[in-house]
Amino acid sequence: MNVLDGTGWSLQSLTAGPWIYAAVTTSILLDVFLPVLPSGILVVTAATAAAGAATATTAGAAGAVAEVPYAPALLPLLLCAATASVLGDLAAYRLARRGGTRLGRVVTRSRRLTVAQERLGETLARGGGLLVVLARFAPAGRSVVSLGAGATGRRLRDFLPWSALAAAVWATYGVGLGWLGGRWLGATWLGACVPVLALFLAGTLAACVIRRPAAAPAPAA
Repeated sequence: MNVLDGTGWSLQSLTAGPWIYAAVTTSILLDVFLPVLPSGILVVTAATAAAGAATATTAGAAGAVAEVPYAPALLPLLLCAATASVLGDLAAYRLARRGGTRLGRVVTRSRRLTVAQERLGETLARGGGLLVVLARFAPAGRSVVSLGAGATGRRLRDFLPWSALAAAVWATYGVGLGWLGGRWLGATWLGACVPVLALFLAGTLAACVIRRPAAAPAPAA
């Protein structure tokens, strides 16, 4: 008997091949420019499939007959996600640094981008580099931070370490969620949807913290 039911097989089939690493890497590289790309969903889904396959393999070793399709390994998936995140940040930073004047004109023509850039300046002033990590979880926060850091001329040596930390935390969180979902609920759509919801919840909370207005300074005695 196959330990993976029809639903589980459908989820596994989406990640059945080494191409999933290329898909995850490409999506994360590009979503700094196109935040609508589902890079986080891909990471969580691949990790869920990996955990489900590991569970099925363990069941097979215990005596059940398991037909387990190809599934990505967690460590390579984590490395792909973190590395692609840093490289995408670096590409956006370099692009904005070289075209700062043109980017500035584009920003001034968009009220939404202007507000986002103002908020970036305020939040970085309040919290420093740790907000680069927090912004990695917020919708479009990575784009605003990376492009804003380049456009405002921030030094690469000040930006890159925080970008690397943000990438590591985000990738570990996404892969960890997928692994937990796969271990608890199996390689099923439910096992992937629950971690994806947790990923979106983290993004919503991060956006709320970033948008929180700064506390008013205490009056002088």
